[in-house]
Amino acid sequence: MLRRFLIHPPCRLLLLVCIIAAPHTPMAVTEGLKIPNLGESSTSLFSADYEYQLGRMWLRSFRGQAPIKNDPLLYSYLEGLVFELVQHSELQDRRIELVIVDNPTINAFAVPGGVIGVHSGLFQYAMTEDEFATVMAHEIAHLSQRHFSRRMEMAQEQGPMQIAGLLAGILLAATVGTDAGMAAMTTAQGLTQDAQLRYSRANEAEADRVGLRTLYNAGMDPYAAPQMFERMYAATRYSQTDRVPEFLRTHPLSEKRIADTRTRAMQYPRRIRSVSLDYQLMRARVAVQAMRTPEEAVSMFRSALEGESISDAATTYGLVLALTAAGRADEAALALDSIWSDDRNRIEYVIAGAEIDLARGDAARAVSTLERRLTLSPGNHPLTMSYASALQQAGSPHLAEAVLLEQSRLVTTDPGLWYLLAEVQGLAGNIVGLHRSRAEYFILVNALDSAERQLSYAQNFVGNDFATSSLINERLRDIQDMRDELDRG
Repeated sequence: MLRRFLIHPPCRLLLLVCIIAAPHTPMAVTEGLKIPNLGESSTSLFSADYEYQLGRMWLRSFRGQAPIKNDPLLYSYLEGLVFELVQHSELQDRRIELVIVDNPTINAFAVPGGVIGVHSGLFQYAMTEDEFATVMAHEIAHLSQRHFSRRMEMAQEQGPMQIAGLLAGILLAATVGTDAGMAAMTTAQGLTQDAQLRYSRANEAEADRVGLRTLYNAGMDPYAAPQMFERMYAATRYSQTDRVPEFLRTHPLSEKRIADTRTRAMQYPRRIRSVSLDYQLMRARVAVQAMRTPEEAVSMFRSALEGESISDAATTYGLVLALTAAGRADEAALALDSIWSDDRNRIEYVIAGAEIDLARGDAARAVSTLERRLTLSPGNHPLTMSYASALQQAGSPHLAEAVLLEQSRLVTTDPGLWYLLAEVQGLAGNIVGLHRSRAEYFILVNALDSAERQLSYAQNFVGNDFATSSLINERLRDIQDMRDELDRG
């Protein structure tokens, strides 16, 4: 059962999102954004528990309105990197939840309560793992320094704020980029905005400094920070003609900021690290998914192999994925063999091999391959999701259902898991389970009316199963509590 909570009226406030600079994208992408009503501003700083609940409520709303990338391998990599950084950070409350937005722009954000988001485009702009980790460490620093509570304390001193307008700006910024969001927030806040942004720039400098220390403590190269900022500055400097002035940006990218970061990095010894294959494989995955057609991806990766690439293994892996998506399974298998022989147990290669088998129509072999690998890493989420999908395609939905039900006890907040579980339960004839799983999916994307309808459908099929009926009624009460919190003003 999802934990129920109440936010006391004196403590309800807007969500402040700390966002890394991103280029403008068309405003049409965010038409129809719905903003939860979180009430009036607070008169005191927030507790960590309050921020945690606020962040989870925001995340449900965000998932329902932004294009979220459902890639267990990509998520698993990001989770591992962020938690490694968190272990070497000043963050006290380490209940972190991540979200990957399917968006080609450079963007990352941190929401109070431990929610960290990243646009898939950041994987393409950050050439090395250390550069990518620079941005993640920066966002972790926003959380560890409690910039949300500190900024709200300043806001209280300057009078009431326009909550709905500011929330709209936050969702715009996290969805399509800083400029659009900052314009909305500026309109909402009026004359207080200038002082708010001066304080925000102080937050940014602190996050740069604290994030750099986290990066170094985690064993990474501190010089990657100015390199990453330079890359971002070059990518965004001429990206638009009607950009909002720099003083209205929460993460101003400037030559001065780059110089300051370079000066800070010089306080640490340089670290020369080998290429992270894990990271380069994820960059290849994102590159394949970003292409308009699989054939375009095939052409791009073949050209990269003929020239110079950061990692030939990762480039070959990208070619394997592209060939598989293009329906050229035999060519994909040959390409995979050239890298798989060096690392037979690497999960990315095992899953790629299983996907080739599925493309060839050999679901039984895919199941066998994934089953063997799972004995080495029981509970691994990407492997388990691939295994369940292979079982489904092999004509064993009952087995896939059992696998996913067990996984749902370990991973409760993956919308993709509940979506797939509902699908296999329908094939297995478990109609009650299908509707209950659909309800969990809809809850995670904040479609509470749809979740309620699914549970009502499930209740109609329960019959004399009073235990299941009781669980459904309890979940219906949970949904009502969530709705009350969103509507309370």
